[in-house]
Amino acid sequence: MVRLGFIIGFIALIGVLLSGLAAYRVHDQELTLDGIAMARAIDVHASLVQDRLTERELLARVASGLFHTPSMIKADMLQPLRTSIYAFKTDFVVAGWIARLKPNELDAARAELAKAGFSDPTIRNYDDSPRDTQSLTQPIDVVMDVEPRNGQTMAFPGRSLDQDPILGPMFAKAMSEGKPVASDPIRLLRQDGPIGVVLAAPVLPDGAASPAGFVTFSYELAPLMLTNDDLSLFSVALKDPRSANGELIASDQGVVSSRITNPEGPSPSAIRTVTFGGRDWSLGYYAKTNAVKRAAQTAAIVAAIGLALTGIVCGLFGYVAYNNLRLSREIQVRIGFERRLTAVIDELNHRVKNILAVIQSIVTRTLRHGADIDGARELLIGRIHAMSNVVSLLSESQWQGVKLQGLFEARAIPHSERIAVSGPDISVSARAAQSLSLLFFELASHSDEGLSLVGKHPHIVAHWEVTGEDPDAVFHFRWEEFNTSEATRRQDSDFGVILLDRVAPEALGGISKRYFTDVSYVYELTAPMQTVVDMTERDRTEQLSRR
Repeated sequence: MVRLGFIIGFIALIGVLLSGLAAYRVHDQELTLDGIAMARAIDVHASLVQDRLTERELLARVASGLFHTPSMIKADMLQPLRTSIYAFKTDFVVAGWIARLKPNELDAARAELAKAGFSDPTIRNYDDSPRDTQSLTQPIDVVMDVEPRNGQTMAFPGRSLDQDPILGPMFAKAMSEGKPVASDPIRLLRQDGPIGVVLAAPVLPDGAASPAGFVTFSYELAPLMLTNDDLSLFSVALKDPRSANGELIASDQGVVSSRITNPEGPSPSAIRTVTFGGRDWSLGYYAKTNAVKRAAQTAAIVAAIGLALTGIVCGLFGYVAYNNLRLSREIQVRIGFERRLTAVIDELNHRVKNILAVIQSIVTRTLRHGADIDGARELLIGRIHAMSNVVSLLSESQWQGVKLQGLFEARAIPHSERIAVSGPDISVSARAAQSLSLLFFELASHSDEGLSLVGKHPHIVAHWEVTGEDPDAVFHFRWEEFNTSEATRRQDSDFGVILLDRVAPEALGGISKRYFTDVSYVYELTAPMQTVVDMTERDRTEQLSRR
């Protein structure tokens, strides 16, 4: 008994060490995978933002290049551009023609604005207050046309923007550099309007040395740079160029607000710089989930499962070893019974080890490739339940095999009511039953994850047949899901792909393929009947039952 206790304690110690090592490896892998996923997602988002900004800047360049008329004192300068503007992009808030007028051109500008029907044709300040135009000696920037024309924008023409604290410096910079320039973040349309930026492109008439005006496009900041998917791994904040410690963030409704960064608060996971309007903009990416906590939770689950399996193995070993010790005392009078029991124990150990190895593989791969803890737990429970069902069926048949149709029972796989099963009534070996049970569960569990093309759940047909004569008979299995397509069906999980393409075919010594037709998703498996039935395993079981 002391020796038995020492052995069990040694096995328990090895199990604890292996469980700890597995938890450590899972924790390290989860952190690495989360880091890689975060970095890739951030790079993709920053690239998309840069592409979006480049397209808007190209629109401003194209629009400014379409001005060729000698006179710029017109209130319909955007008229010939409207078709081109809307064909290129339509997400700007307002586009404008800002004419750079000399003092002697202001009267003509007023007359032009009055002729165009704008609500106030007088030349006034950017805040709509009166402006003394009699004392002007330098050109000023006056709004002469807007697009679209509506109740809000009709009041803008006539305002001079050269004294605006944000737009004035932008026009001066665009004029000096001769290329599109973006403004600081500014309220659009009204004092409480959405926060955005204005992009001004100087217009140089043919042969002119200085701009005759500017084409401007206003964009909301949220969809331009800060829009985030609800399921994204991060939130995005824009470094406020007006404040050294300020950031601009967007709410779930797309409302942009500013905040002061806390030096003691969480720092961004990454910072990316994009270029727009002749200036750099810094985007800070803050992770929405705690990768360390998630990795610790996953590692804890792996450790708990490892300890549980260690307890099961120790319990089984202790039970079997104790019975062996007890029976060894009766060996003189019950030697025949002891031989039979030893053979049964050897077979039990063989089958238990196989089952534990399969379960350990299921646990490791499910938790390694799970999208989240809850999803991984559901898949893990379902896969282990499928294994439990096939073991129950094998136990009921004294490990003589399982009827293939019995693997499609409702307690074994989900959505069994939608599966039309057909094929000859054959019994498969224990090894084949374990592989096919997991295979059927994986196919069925993914069959309902995508929406069908006609708004219905997929209809599934499972059919098998045996062709040829012994010993060259071949087993053919075909799984087909109708009312689905590659565009609507969710991709198989990493574990599922490995099971469908490698584990199940290799276990049966066959080959498999999966593909999409015009109306369905198909999985086919072909294997020799000798490995599907496995007569050697059946003969060994029958010999044990006769001893």
